[in-house]
Amino acid sequence: MKMSFRWYGFSDPVTLEKIRQIPNMRSIVTAVYDVPVGEVWPEERIAELKKAVEDAGLVFDVIESVPVHEDIKLGKPTRERYIENYKENIRRLGKAGIRCVCYNFMPVFDWTRTQLDKVLADGSNALVYYKEQLEKMDPLNGELSLPGWDASYKKDELKAVFAEYSELTDEDLWENLRYFLSEVIPVAEEYDVKMAIHPDDPPWPIFGLPRIITDEKNLDRFLSLVDNKYNGLTLCTGSLGCDPKNDMVHLADKYSAMGRIHFMHIRNVKILEDGGFEESAHYSECGSLDIPNIVKVLKKNGFDGYIRPDHGRMIWGETGKPGYGLFDRALGATYINGLWQNA
Repeated sequence: MKMSFRWYGFSDPVTLEKIRQIPNMRSIVTAVYDVPVGEVWPEERIAELKKAVEDAGLVFDVIESVPVHEDIKLGKPTRERYIENYKENIRRLGKAGIRCVCYNFMPVFDWTRTQLDKVLADGSNALVYYKEQLEKMDPLNGELSLPGWDASYKKDELKAVFAEYSELTDEDLWENLRYFLSEVIPVAEEYDVKMAIHPDDPPWPIFGLPRIITDEKNLDRFLSLVDNKYNGLTLCTGSLGCDPKNDMVHLADKYSAMGRIHFMHIRNVKILEDGGFEESAHYSECGSLDIPNIVKVLKKNGFDGYIRPDHGRMIWGETGKPGYGLFDRALGATYINGLWQNA
């Protein structure tokens, strides 16, 4: 496995120099964050990131993410321009040495939490998803307060895109995903870039919007849309694992044996009785997931893709981007290293 760590660029308080000091750290997971969704990333910006990462003694070979424009998800005629731009981004990244791109196909909202600073029993702060909090949020009436979502739409624009999605069925979204993959996977194969879709987070509908990358049945369907090793998964234990119906040890075993996991996001969650969840420390007993056996089956199957410790708590007084501090993610990386070494 290739240990990696997400870095939010030059303004990130978690610097490359600090990340390098984590034992067994190899790759930096980053992106060009200030180019509008759907546009082509300038080659000089990609080169700037590559130089910074390599100057810090780390490897620049995985991107998270190249966002998919809503017009592609909706299947609008304008998708053709955005798909061509997406293919050009793959070409440019492949030329720069990127071997894996993580992306998602979630309508409108990215990962969703209802609170970013819940104080846990040990005094740390964590991201949580409480159903009673979500029920009080209405994205179309009043001010939207949805942590974890980049508010890319003004109120009227949001109403318009919701109206478009109201006419879109799950099958329409599947067809639009199939079309996207049929266009981009041949380019990814040509430039040796493995595409790794991130599951929906959480893996159920939010505000009535369709979500399809949610469980084993749908993962199987996704991989069959374009049955090519360059069409693979970012298997996120926390995203899928917050639904107790998803057996994460089984999923890690099955898809790593198939060679279709290109990226592992490993984090733990504590599942609540009402279906909500709290993010917890990576240590298995702190949550509901069997992290040791997830790592064990990956090693058994010869997994050689990327792994990163996913969202961490804020501990020891650290402040910064919720879920992406240094200390707890570094502890998570060390925990994963130990599990791997002794699997």
